[in-house]
Amino acid sequence: MQITIAIDAMGGDHGPSATIPAALQFLGRSSDCRVLLVGKPDVIEAELSRAPGSTIVRDSARLKVVEAAEVVGMDEDIRSAIRNKKNSSMRVAIDLVKSGEADACVSAGNTGALMGTAKFVLKTLPGIDRPAICAALPTRDGVVYTLDLGANAECTPEHLLQFAIMGAMLCTAVEGKQSPTVGLLNIGSEDIKGNESVKAAGELLKASHLNFFGNVEGTDIYKGTTDVVVCDGFVGNVMLKTSEGMAKMMADFLKAEYQNGWYSKFAAAISLPVIRRFRHKMDHRRFNGAALLGLKGVVVKSHGSADAFSFSHALQRAATEVEHGLLGLITVEIERLYAEGMLTPKAAGSAQEADAA
Repeated sequence: MQITIAIDAMGGDHGPSATIPAALQFLGRSSDCRVLLVGKPDVIEAELSRAPGSTIVRDSARLKVVEAAEVVGMDEDIRSAIRNKKNSSMRVAIDLVKSGEADACVSAGNTGALMGTAKFVLKTLPGIDRPAICAALPTRDGVVYTLDLGANAECTPEHLLQFAIMGAMLCTAVEGKQSPTVGLLNIGSEDIKGNESVKAAGELLKASHLNFFGNVEGTDIYKGTTDVVVCDGFVGNVMLKTSEGMAKMMADFLKAEYQNGWYSKFAAAISLPVIRRFRHKMDHRRFNGAALLGLKGVVVKSHGSADAFSFSHALQRAATEVEHGLLGLITVEIERLYAEGMLTPKAAGSAQEADAA
């Protein structure tokens, strides 16, 4: 099975200087994949000419440049991106997924514009009301898949159940776990804790076929108490940004202490192997690539500041989701819950909401 990934080559803080080398790294590791580099041909070709080994890849027909004259800015308004940038590298890459020419799209561009455009072009899977952003976060023993991380600030209990299904199926597809544990992020582990929406979601999760662990607290996320953690987008985004800030502060503190005098510098040299192992475990680049779940197509959002190493991991994540049939897994589980009456059809669904955008 050959997997084709459409890459928004112009998106992100670094654009082609990161996405092009990342694509070549990815192709070097994945002999059964090909990429479509979407963007301004002259810029892409210039970057390819500087990249070692690109000629060999081009000759193998595993890399193709697709023209797109426009670029969506990192701070551009969502509606403007959808209405006025129909020939942007982001839009064209998503269109390639819609037409079936690509199996997945990866972009480091504007998150809001990517979600809005993908929802408008691809629509949502049957039975899914809202797409959600899901990312893998490091834990003591592996990773935890957490969603929603910012797409939906307010959610109903049914939305949280849908998120749980999508997160669990993503964990199954990527990690190979057939019955991943699911935790509901709350202010306490007791059933009586939380607002009414969260408590109602807990009841739905208990009655579902998911391997529901129960409520989890913020401290459980990085302990790896569960394989999946579910919350609304407001809570999830605050949690994520707080974690990023804390991690950066700790790294800055550690660096400052190791540079505080000759004795500290000597100690740093002695402990260099330990520092390197610590850096590897905490290297966020290895976990780059957030899945936009619930769409009729695989779309992965790379961090905007991703370098080539980091972006290549987002490409690998997209390929894995396609290879293991993520969309089919989600569809089957959603259909089962509708058949059992645990979910009820919503008026008009998200497709009409997207059309109105």
